[in-house]
Amino acid sequence: MRILHLDSSHEMRGGQWQVLRLMEGLRRESIDCTLLSPRSSPLWDKARALHLDVQPLGPWAVHRLSRQADLIHAHDARAHTLAAVLAGAPLVVSRRVAFPIRSRWKYRHASRYAAVSQFVKGILMEGGVPEDKVSVVYDGVPLGEPAAGGETVVAPASGDPRKGTALALEATRRAGVDLLLSRDLESDLADAGLFLYLTHSEGLGSAILMAMAAGVPVIASNVGGIPEIVRHRDNGWLAENEPEAIAAAIRELLSDRPLARALAARARQTVAENFSLDQMIHSTIHLYRQVLSC
Repeated sequence: MRILHLDSSHEMRGGQWQVLRLMEGLRRESIDCTLLSPRSSPLWDKARALHLDVQPLGPWAVHRLSRQADLIHAHDARAHTLAAVLAGAPLVVSRRVAFPIRSRWKYRHASRYAAVSQFVKGILMEGGVPEDKVSVVYDGVPLGEPAAGGETVVAPASGDPRKGTALALEATRRAGVDLLLSRDLESDLADAGLFLYLTHSEGLGSAILMAMAAGVPVIASNVGGIPEIVRHRDNGWLAENEPEAIAAAIRELLSDRPLARALAARARQTVAENFSLDQMIHSTIHLYRQVLSC
């Protein structure tokens, strides 16, 4: 099986980490993969460091290499467009975002969609994609040693207006604590006492899974696909997007450390049982085989 992966992002966000981990897993399964990515993007650099086959993304490369592949896997919207126009092999598209479909033409040009959550699957179906063309493939994250923990409240740094950076800053101000806006979650979660993931739109939230895997208590917005991974006061805390409600949750979890530790322990168990790397990789391989057997 030869898979051509396409990712056009110039940032290293949750989707790009999933591409990288998927390609590593496929290599372990002896599946031949090539990645087309913008030259010197963070994903390009990390893929090269891992000795994965990565080449510069462009229309000619998509046209040429897609005709040498058994299947193309597009991982973001621009990659989907390029593949829809130029692909010479069956196309699988990962859909991670929670906003409605804008181009019905483009969404007719794929053999199968890998929705990151049941919520996103519903959005695809509302946009006219047949249910039998959508499979839910949840993100997977590594489950290493739990973080040592600390007092730092961490949230992902983002310039995306759909994300809740301003809300996180206001909530932590009201709670009387400092906020670290992180561009390197894998490093910063090691010293975190609490992780905030606030957003107005979300397909799933792989950064939440990273914090859960690290054993860091999570407060997250009750929107989109997030309730598929966070259960309120069981393995995390779901909050409405109101500064005072979020501030109250921050104060409670920072003052009630036994509760915070219990949520974090159950969160790690949730990741181990439902959101492991192996599950994500094997679900994706199963999807590929379904497409190629048609």
